[in-house]
Amino acid sequence: MKRWRTKLALLGGAAALGLAIPAIGQEAPESLLPPGFGDPETLPPPVEQPPAPPPGTPVVPPEMPVVQSPTLPMSEEELEALEEELDLPEPIEIPDASRRPIDLVGPLGPREWGLGVGAFGDANGRYLSTLMRRLDAPLPSRWTQILLRRALLSRVPAPSFVHPVDWVAERAWLLLRMGEADGARMLTQAVDVDRFTSKMFAISVQTALATADPAGLCPLIEPGRETSDESVWLLGDAMCAALAGDANRASELIDRARSRGRVGGIDLSLAEKVIGAGTNTRRAVTIEWEDVDEINSWRFGLASATGIEVPDRLMNLAGPHVRAWKARAPMLPIDQRVEAAQWAASLGVFSNASLVEMHSLIADTTDPSEIMESVGGRLRQTYVARTPEARMEAMRGLWEDAETPVQRHARHILTASAAARMVPSEALAGDTEDLIASMLTAGYDERAARWGNIVGAMDDGEADGAWALLAVASERPAVDLGFGRIEAFTDRDDSEDGLRSKVLLAALAGLDRMGANDQSRLANALGVQLDAENAWTQALERAVRARQPGTVALLAGVGMQTGGWRGVPPEHLYRIVSALRRVGLDYYARMIAAEALARL
Repeated sequence: MKRWRTKLALLGGAAALGLAIPAIGQEAPESLLPPGFGDPETLPPPVEQPPAPPPGTPVVPPEMPVVQSPTLPMSEEELEALEEELDLPEPIEIPDASRRPIDLVGPLGPREWGLGVGAFGDANGRYLSTLMRRLDAPLPSRWTQILLRRALLSRVPAPSFVHPVDWVAERAWLLLRMGEADGARMLTQAVDVDRFTSKMFAISVQTALATADPAGLCPLIEPGRETSDESVWLLGDAMCAALAGDANRASELIDRARSRGRVGGIDLSLAEKVIGAGTNTRRAVTIEWEDVDEINSWRFGLASATGIEVPDRLMNLAGPHVRAWKARAPMLPIDQRVEAAQWAASLGVFSNASLVEMHSLIADTTDPSEIMESVGGRLRQTYVARTPEARMEAMRGLWEDAETPVQRHARHILTASAAARMVPSEALAGDTEDLIASMLTAGYDERAARWGNIVGAMDDGEADGAWALLAVASERPAVDLGFGRIEAFTDRDDSEDGLRSKVLLAALAGLDRMGANDQSRLANALGVQLDAENAWTQALERAVRARQPGTVALLAGVGMQTGGWRGVPPEHLYRIVSALRRVGLDYYARMIAAEALARL
């Protein structure tokens, strides 16, 4: 099970990355470009960061074992030390400036569904930053990522003991690793460039590339040169000159970069491609991928900005968050982004509306003779077919054609609005589980609850899947939650090691929908230790007691350090669901619980 390590660079080791991120805690940045772009010997040693792997390290990260029990990649002593404020230096004093504030940044205020200025309370900034930095994103849960995005984009004050601009940069960096390139840009562009720290320069460069926007480098070049003598600034200057129409200066700068010998091959060719697209420099550039054996943010960003699709063999080496970047790259033809959009939707980056719009646009350009067999054509039938049976048949076809778990999840997301329009009917009883699962991917919990009577009238064995979803997703009980019904579900459960039963127990217990005696009895029967404690559970409880929904959301992500739902221990799910419920995020607790059951 592959994981994409956050302590290395964005798409692999520092030696394999297009724009390496500075070591966390460093005052000066590391090299911003691939090997050969700068002299690493002139840089200070990293602080609190493992050494970069040697050149030639494969871009594919090593295997990460499945989590077997609730763990956190830091000891209890480390957690306590991070929260200890007595021995820390005085926090940096925020200047009284008349420009945009740096101590209160985020696009989501209370009216935009932000979590509020108290989302992180008085939590120590170093502690929060460490949690963000160690979080191995993207997460296996779509709904956890949606909640975490909301927390990171909330308009919140900078916490103590961290530079306010670095606090914004840390949030943007995590969003990038989650596949949320647009969210990262919202944060980096909310800070005036003349207030950037070295960390913010590095993250802003990464953001410009992740959004396939070379023009985003332009405001960074002059002040960025004061922080480092990297070729990224020279190449960026050349591209920006071309984008401004100054062909002569662009040519002069790119020739200077070539003569310095610090960059070459496809990395230089892609910069020349951007220059050629920006103005008539009479440079005919052909991009050849045959000898390229790794993808990095520089190559992804510049290729996508010029409408060049990165070969699948290279994209397959990158983490799923890069596919989410690709899904929203505006210069790539829409038909080249469809597969990536499925990953973006499954991660939580794309919504039901985004997927529907994408397939509708493709359908508008599809030959009429082929439209009925296309995804867009069948999606249209889920809305406009004359009978419920015909609409259901179109929906069912979309689900059954899915070839992978990610694609099936994306198809459920695609049909969510259409599923929510279906009127509960006994004639559709056989499709209730898929209909409810589809609705819940987009959060239509009230529409899903309307199927409670249909599910209740079905034979228990046939209704188990739909019943379990409604048991945890409905705001108010829509199905029988008696212990006898729960026990009947567990008796029929044929999942490996009874995992679905364990997840159902964890969800119901976390939502406080089981009596204490029944909960203990079933936990013992299934071998689930709901009361197990460690540093992570203790940190989560402290955040709950302090009423910090943002910290709880962040720790929920920390508790999902695995590549898929099967690697999330039921004990983790119980703690996450319970914590979210107790800090007022009951809706997300229910959606995460339902997602776990639907995707196992």
